[in-house]
Amino acid sequence: MPDALPVHVIDDDDAVRESLAFLLESNGLTVRQHVSAAAFLRAGVSLDRGCVVTDVRMPEMSGVELLKVLKERGANLSVIVMTGHGDVPLAVEAMKLGAADFLEKPFEDTAILGSVRACLGRTAEADKQDSARAEVTKRLAVLSQRERQVLECLVAGLANKTIAYDLGISPRTVEVYRANVMTKMKAGSLPELVRMALLAGIAPAEPAVK
Repeated sequence: MPDALPVHVIDDDDAVRESLAFLLESNGLTVRQHVSAAAFLRAGVSLDRGCVVTDVRMPEMSGVELLKVLKERGANLSVIVMTGHGDVPLAVEAMKLGAADFLEKPFEDTAILGSVRACLGRTAEADKQDSARAEVTKRLAVLSQRERQVLECLVAGLANKTIAYDLGISPRTVEVYRANVMTKMKAGSLPELVRMALLAGIAPAEPAVK
């Protein structure tokens, strides 16, 4: 569930940080507080999932500098930057560095909640896609070389007779391989099989040389 993903609130202003954390927790979100960007990085939290809500102006390390570090580390976190009046240029720089959104203080509760939930939803969907891709890759690994060739031809939209000609086998043999592929990939239909292949990054095959 997206709401179970962590929301890291980073702000050196105790009152602002605690008030925002209370708002998010009151709406069923999992929150961790950090007094600075440096403290967040020192905490050793996972940089692969979740959301960060950070102030842009902080001592020791700014929100923009944090984004640079996260980018260098290949982090997969959605970052929302909170800015004060007149900090729009900084917010634009943050967006260029990959920030998902920026909110100018003071902002409405609905604005921050909507932004956080949108970020968590995208993270959850990405997790789902990664899981599905891993499962498809595992199924692909059990295909024989010929079954893989037939799969690639199917992704290219080729008919059985064309596949048979390109691979130098009979149409009946293609049907057998095709049935094997469907079974091993656990695909209920050809469109589902094609979606699986595309998810795994399989490009349409070039015609084979007999």
